[in-house]
Amino acid sequence: MFKKFKTTKLHITALIMLSMGLSACSDDEVEVIREVEVEVPAPVPVPVDVSYDITVTNLTTSQPLSPVAIVLHPSGYLWTVGGVPSVELEMMAEGGDNSGLLALGMASVSGAGAIGPGGNETMSVTVQDVTDAKLTVATMLVNSNDAFSGLNAWDLSQLAVGDSWTTTAGVYDAGTEVNSEAGGTIPGPADSGEGFNAMRNDTGYVAMHPGVVTSDDGLSNSILRVEHKFDNPAIRVVVTRTE
Repeated sequence: MFKKFKTTKLHITALIMLSMGLSACSDDEVEVIREVEVEVPAPVPVPVDVSYDITVTNLTTSQPLSPVAIVLHPSGYLWTVGGVPSVELEMMAEGGDNSGLLALGMASVSGAGAIGPGGNETMSVTVQDVTDAKLTVATMLVNSNDAFSGLNAWDLSQLAVGDSWTTTAGVYDAGTEVNSEAGGTIPGPADSGEGFNAMRNDTGYVAMHPGVVTSDDGLSNSILRVEHKFDNPAIRVVVTRTE
C-alpha cells in the first residue's frame, strides 16, 4: 500500500520512489510527496522610451536667440529667480554656450543654430523614465550682456501621447555681468564682442530682466539701438508628447 505525506502548502511537488523489492507493485514501495516553497522574483519592468517635440519661437523684434538648450533632468531646478547662477547658466547667458547645461540632463538636445526674430525651431528628445523627468529650456538673447529666456523644470508626466502644452516665457538677468551695453561686451551681431567671462561683476543672483537702455534712449556708450529693446514674453514654447 502507498502512504502519502503532505504539508498544507503546495508550490512544487517532488515525487521520490523508494523501491524495496523487484516488483513494481511491491507492498514495500513507498511514494513520498514533499512540498518545497520557491521564491519567484518579481518581474523587472522594461524601460519604455518617451519622446517629445519642443518648438521654440522667437517673439522679439531684433534679438536673435542662441542655440536653445533642451534639458530633461530629475527633480530640482537648473536655475531659480533669486538663486545664485551656476557656471553652466553663466556660460549660456553671457556667451550662448549651452554645452554645460546640456551635460546636466539625463537626456538633452541643442538647437541647430541661432533663431532669428519671428523664427522657430522644433527639437526632439527621448527619455526612458518620464515619472521623474523635468523639462528646462534656456536660450540667450544675444544682443545683451547676460539676458536669457526659458522654461524652468516643467513636469512632463502630465502629458499623454498626442497631448500638447503651450506657454510663453519672459526674460531673465543672469546677474553675472553688468548690463553696460558697452562696445566689446555683447556677443551678438549688434556688437560681436566678448561672450563668457569667468569674472562676475553684477548682482550675483538671477532676476527678472529690467530691459535695455539703448543709445536712442540717451545712454551714450550703449552699442544697442531702440530695435534691440524687448518686451515680455520673449519666446513661445510648445511641448508635444509623440511617443
